[in-house]
Amino acid sequence: MLTDIEIAQQAHMLPIAEVAASIGIEADDLEFYGKYKAKLSDELARKVAGNPDGRLVLVTAINPTPAGEGKTTTSVGLGQAMARLGKKAVLALREPSLGPVFGIKGGAAGGGYSQVVPMEDINLHFTGDMHAITAANNLLCAMIDNHIQQGNKLGIDPRRILFKRCMDMNDRALRHTVIGMGGKANGVPREDGFIITVASEIMAILCLAEDLMDLKKRMGDILVAWTYDNRPVYARELKADGAMTALMKDALKPNLVQTLENTPVLIHGGPFANIAHGCNSVRATKLALKLGDYCITEAGFGSDLGAEKFFDIKCRYAGLKPSCVVVVATVRALKYNGGVAKADLATENVEALEKGIVNLKAHVENMHKFGVPVVVAINRFGTDTDAELAVIDSCCRELGVDYALSEVFAKGGEGGIELAERVIDVIDRCENCADLPQFAPIYPLSMTIEQKIEKIAKDIYGADGVSYSAAAKKAIKEITDLGFGELPVCMAKTQYSLSDDPKKLGRPHGFTISVSEVRVSAGAGFVVVQTGSIMTMPGLPSRPSAELIDVDAEGNISGLF
Repeated sequence: MLTDIEIAQQAHMLPIAEVAASIGIEADDLEFYGKYKAKLSDELARKVAGNPDGRLVLVTAINPTPAGEGKTTTSVGLGQAMARLGKKAVLALREPSLGPVFGIKGGAAGGGYSQVVPMEDINLHFTGDMHAITAANNLLCAMIDNHIQQGNKLGIDPRRILFKRCMDMNDRALRHTVIGMGGKANGVPREDGFIITVASEIMAILCLAEDLMDLKKRMGDILVAWTYDNRPVYARELKADGAMTALMKDALKPNLVQTLENTPVLIHGGPFANIAHGCNSVRATKLALKLGDYCITEAGFGSDLGAEKFFDIKCRYAGLKPSCVVVVATVRALKYNGGVAKADLATENVEALEKGIVNLKAHVENMHKFGVPVVVAINRFGTDTDAELAVIDSCCRELGVDYALSEVFAKGGEGGIELAERVIDVIDRCENCADLPQFAPIYPLSMTIEQKIEKIAKDIYGADGVSYSAAAKKAIKEITDLGFGELPVCMAKTQYSLSDDPKKLGRPHGFTISVSEVRVSAGAGFVVVQTGSIMTMPGLPSRPSAELIDVDAEGNISGLF
């Protein structure tokens, strides 16, 4: 059996100019990064602005488990299947972070015969967007410390610097650092720390900015510190916004690649959904909607994280209206939620499935709260039995949602035909039915920060309530007093559970969400709410994926899953 990277390396890729031509993009609008990758020009967005929008399909999932769900694989397979049905489909996906690639997850460009290629490039340096974000972030950090060293005209309190350095790698040793050691020439000593690049505010800004000048304004709006006399300091006061924007000028342009079946894919931006807002860029999504009849996008982790933020943050800011949500699940993952050990998931266990399927029910019911039609995609494994699939059928009938078995991992687009037909049919039915609920975010911006947090905690997570640390309460007051109380909230929470405790599987009840920290990302335009023990700089596992990745004398890479 071939590995993902072996399948990808045997793919017949078309020159990217041919992929672009299939959706009406001329060569003049491509900035080539080799033969199979290109950035799309700013002029292209202006050229297609008058095109009608296609339908927006969001792919999300149940809470992730060690059994795997296959959300990106399903997204890619769905796009390939729509192309086989004669539909013009364009995918809009996130760029993988190097941290998980070398950490616990491995490559993140789909799997089997539903992948995005060139797989090695996408998972490694790609077109340099991640490096540009890292550089812009750390330039601001350097300018903060240099300002203090050179006389500190603004009166920045080194104990109250909010903005941290970043790098696109899992490295727990950098979570808490002390800088400026070694004497006066090396700067003012202070506590600092690193976050992973995909959790940085710069990444969020890239993904939410409408154009270059909006990007520049958002850079200037970043709240970086407080002064000794309790005044906020923004990046524009350090005159950092211009240089940061210059570093990000090319990174702002979406990247065009292709699937194994040559379906066009825009990959741009990659914020984590457990510690950031988890969606690809607004620019890429809007462009995909103008270029195709269907734009298929995804949001990170389960619907309690990525999809909620997609609706409440991205769709709200960008004016997007999703036509359908696909919730991905597997029989194996639902049995895991029912208490079955990973080693025993291949054995039929209807009782455990019936117990664990409450997780799927919660996610479907939550998506309906946003007024969006749902299709359930069951990513099928060879070990799934008829008795187990009958439980899925019964559950979906009870919920009143369409579902389809998906075999896109093994069969590519052919294995997603049933799913594609269900999605197209549901969209067509809903567009012709005026009585159905209309899409809307789950909370109004006029709510207080606490009310928004509690709305998500109770209505999406199923919590009884929310508890706040003293520091979180103080931060909420400061943020509100600064005039940011009407921003949406971005919840940082474990992806493994609907609660903030990763060990609580299924559909937990009788729990409280614990808020440990709250901070404003004024440039991005949301308030980050940190719950439980979530980390903004992950660590490597005991056996990192990096141990399996290698390259031979001809430059062929192996070990990227």
